[in-house]
Amino acid sequence: MIKWLAAVLGYMYFRFPGAILGFIVGSLLDNYIRTSGGLFKSMAGGQKQTVSPGDFELNLLSLSSIVIKADGNVSQQELDYVRAYFIQAYGKERANATFRTFNEVVKNRQVSAYNISRYLAARTKYPTRLQIIHFLFGIAQADGHVSEAEANVIREIAGHLQIGARDFESIKAMFFKSTTSAYTILEIEKSATDAEVKKAYRTMAKKYHPDKLGDMDEAYKKGAEEKFRKVQDAYEQIQKERGL
Repeated sequence: MIKWLAAVLGYMYFRFPGAILGFIVGSLLDNYIRTSGGLFKSMAGGQKQTVSPGDFELNLLSLSSIVIKADGNVSQQELDYVRAYFIQAYGKERANATFRTFNEVVKNRQVSAYNISRYLAARTKYPTRLQIIHFLFGIAQADGHVSEAEANVIREIAGHLQIGARDFESIKAMFFKSTTSAYTILEIEKSATDAEVKKAYRTMAKKYHPDKLGDMDEAYKKGAEEKFRKVQDAYEQIQKERGL
């Protein structure tokens, strides 16, 4: 409704160029109000709303662009990683359509990590959001190194997605090797007892099991499998270190 009113007002003052501009601005306002209203209802009513596949893809691509630009260096390897993922997940034709829409509508605008993340947080399950963070770290590492700036941006996005701090550190540790990374992946301290290690492994294996993403695309399931393997690798490393 607002877009047509804005178009009429634009025409009154600036003729046809004003009508076109008014329609565009009004469409953005319509979309913002619709999105904000939906978010408010889902939070107030206690019911999680869904996100359409097209909206999910565009929002995921927008978050990807934020991570790619985080360190001021747009890496071709990172761009290729995103393209390969989208083609694998959605097919070449659909992926290319998403890229075209992104380039035409989103690319040259200020993209808000907060708005996008809060939108997705209200409309996706927690395992899906964990996989988004894993995917974003995968992008950052595509050029061989996750920079501090990229890690900080992903941390910020994780906060907006309502990802727990320990879950974030667990996924981050999959990309940053250290003497304690295996323990961090399992969300325990190095001082944990053998019994606590085994319990943590069972908990994390259940949390990161690919079946948690049964309704997602194949590429997402493969990403979940990779995350699940990291948990297994961490447990096996600790077993080896302790002689279990």
